[in-house]
Amino acid sequence: MARTDARRTGPDGAGRRTGREAARTTTSGSSSVWSRLYHGETEIPFIERWKTWFAVSGAVILIGLVALFARGLNLGIDFTGGNVWQLPANGRTVPQARGTMEGLGFTDLKIQTVGGDLRVQTAPLKGTDAQKEAKGRDVVSALTKLTGANERDVVVNQVGPSWGKQISGKAVRALVVFLIVISLYITLRFEFKMAVATLAALFHDLLVVIGVYAILQLPVTPATVIAILTILGFSIYDGIVVFDRVDENTRLLSGSGKMTYSDMVDLSLNEVLMRSLNTQITALLPIAAVLVIGALVLGASTLEEFGLALFVGQLSGAYSSIFVASPVLALLKERESRYKALRRRLEERGERTSRKSRSQLEDDLVAADGSGDTAVVAEPAALGAAAASGRSGARGAGGAGGATRATGAKKAAAGARTPSAIPPRPRKKGKRR
Repeated sequence: MARTDARRTGPDGAGRRTGREAARTTTSGSSSVWSRLYHGETEIPFIERWKTWFAVSGAVILIGLVALFARGLNLGIDFTGGNVWQLPANGRTVPQARGTMEGLGFTDLKIQTVGGDLRVQTAPLKGTDAQKEAKGRDVVSALTKLTGANERDVVVNQVGPSWGKQISGKAVRALVVFLIVISLYITLRFEFKMAVATLAALFHDLLVVIGVYAILQLPVTPATVIAILTILGFSIYDGIVVFDRVDENTRLLSGSGKMTYSDMVDLSLNEVLMRSLNTQITALLPIAAVLVIGALVLGASTLEEFGLALFVGQLSGAYSSIFVASPVLALLKERESRYKALRRRLEERGERTSRKSRSQLEDDLVAADGSGDTAVVAEPAALGAAAASGRSGARGAGGAGGATRATGAKKAAAGARTPSAIPPRPRKKGKRR
């Protein structure tokens, strides 16, 4: 099916702009930055400043790696093991229990409510066996005094690090499978270079989150590991949105146009920038609510461990999908021979124009395909069908009749490239007096 240029020609032959083009001109002329951002008409040079974005990411990752090797991660009780006391809460809250335990000198704590019970978990007790036993009795006495429970209702257990290691092992295996599946999907849906750019952004997000936890010495728990896996989904979603627009605009990139591949990626990023911002803000608001209400107000440590990793990872994912994945893709694609030749031709002739709209990109393709104000970009399937019809007609007849049909076939093929006539708009009838 042929696709025509939606440009009308007036009586004097001059091109008359459609309503969409007029609206776009009016919008671009507006001084409102918000209006231009909303309509995808910003001109931010994302790819041109790729060295700046990579320098920022490299500095953050380097600081995180230094902290990781110098201080290590603050592994939680689930990874190091410890002691657990569980008893009826009797209306007492987690902050009250935390204050009681901190009064006994405990700092590495994990307190939560399980049903109607308080579950207090600490790091392994230090000292001799007698000192550990005495410390355990002090904990039981303080907790029963707080809750009013009987000492025989207190359940004391020792937790080993095997559970946390088991969860981590499963998480690593899930991560490997996840990366393989995502790489295959993006390769099949788009291309392999986009899969490489996506993996680069994912590793960027992982290193940033791990670095932040190493710098701030935040406790790493199984909830943190699960949150990191969740982060990857958010990062990939926004990257897919960008790559889908890049793939769509690549089909309009003409070899005789005035845009390089990097310029086209810039155009795509500016077009979807507002959508990316809306997506990230919508995702960050619930996570912020989990942190503020769940962790600070309710004192649920599990929500804090899960929400903090999500929040940091979401911010990193919002950054990497635009400032890491897209520049990596542009750098990889610019190494291809056809895009090298396109860039070289534009630089030699001085014809490069990076600040274009999507409609101008379509106009370049129209100009490359034909000439005149009513040039058409025909679909390959339509041209192929017309040519095949012509060939079969030419073979089915001989002599002058065959030549006539061959000529008709050429006209049929040309017809696929000729726009259908656009009837003039009917005039409104005036009122009769």
